Amino acid sequence: MSMLPATREQCEALDAADPLASLRGLFALPDGVVYLDGNSLGALPVAAPGRIADAVERQWGRDLIRSWNTAGWVELPQRVGAKIASLVGARADEVVAADATSVNLFKVLSAALRMRPDRTVILSETGNFPTDLYIAQGLIEQLGARHSLRLVGRDALPAAIDDSVAVVMLTQVDYRTGSRLDMDAVTAAAHRAGALMLWDLAHSAGAFPVDLNAAQADFAVGCGYKYLNGGPGAPAFLFVARRHQPAFSQPLSGWMGHAAPFAFEAGYRPAQGIARYLCGTPPVLSMIALDAGLDALLAADALGGLPALWRKSLRLTALFAARAQALCAGHGLRCETPMDDAGRGSQVSFTLPDGSQGYSVVQALIARGVIGDFRAPDILRFGFAPLYLRHVDAWDAAAQLSAVLDSGEWRRDEFHARAAVT
Repeated sequence: MSMLPATREQCEALDAADPLASLRGLFALPDGVVYLDGNSLGALPVAAPGRIADAVERQWGRDLIRSWNTAGWVELPQRVGAKIASLVGARADEVVAADATSVNLFKVLSAALRMRPDRTVILSETGNFPTDLYIAQGLIEQLGARHSLRLVGRDALPAAIDDSVAVVMLTQVDYRTGSRLDMDAVTAAAHRAGALMLWDLAHSAGAFPVDLNAAQADFAVGCGYKYLNGGPGAPAFLFVARRHQPAFSQPLSGWMGHAAPFAFEAGYRPAQGIARYLCGTPPVLSMIALDAGLDALLAADALGGLPALWRKSLRLTALFAARAQALCAGHGLRCETPMDDAGRGSQVSFTLPDGSQGYSVVQALIARGVIGDFRAPDILRFGFAPLYLRHVDAWDAAAQLSAVLDSGEWRRDEFHARAAVT
């Protein structure tokens, strides 16, 4: 990586010469705000309100139920899924947009266990995103005492994959620290042991290049509202490698996954291919918002695509981490995110010696217009979406973090009141 800028003027020069700079105009960003929470909720694409308004006023309001056919509503899960496939190294017929990440995880975990009937263990890491573990626990309760969830530390993962493991379930980028697993190496280790590999791409898809097929991954899930900019509660997606699709048993056998939904047969016949993994009626308005977010992301293709965005992300995260640590050294700020390029996702996370102050520091930063978030018990987390962030944003955010700590303003009572969402 080239030398990091040493002044704000150098940051401005980098931004002026940035070939990706025009992409910022595709998003509605409030004046005076540095938005470093795109890893939790992506910014609003400027095209989304118009697309949604058209869907409401013309497609729904005027054309009514005909829009399932004339506007192609019924095909949205596959069309949106194909766009996501291009971002995660999958074929268009291997990804479908549907449901929530947790629901999709239940589908693929259930299928994976049925594909390995002589094995009984779901293997994951102790620090995996809690909802993934909750879904695995709930599935095991349904299946009975024969199956179990085995949790190990990240360093112990390869050795823990033995002939009792049916499926390895991991999130590629740690939601707290931003540390990143080697997809190729871990998948290969799972396959050597005869296990299936399931990846959660919640903090990967749209943030950096992912190649599921090159890694020979079996399954993947991910959400639409982070780096894909699909809006709050946007539909999620799932990937099933083509080689597994005929054997995939859908546990949530809803009508949209039927071979002929409008035949209204009494018995369930699974559809062929990726349509099998649908369940209920797609949420059309949310799906259209996600489609608009994907189009904004895919606009980067003409400018170098995800590889170019990833190179920019690496510069932004390295700049922010270095500048913040230099300015805040006296406060014991510690970077928890690996700084080797292959070892991190598109975020930077810090801790402070007194972990209890982390939430209040983040709230004080938000009051100054720098929006990050807090993850219990002590993580200050900052996401960098290179589609719309600039070098000056990283520079200014570090300065504001220093100002909050130097002034002690985080001690004010209003910054200690815990909101429902942190």
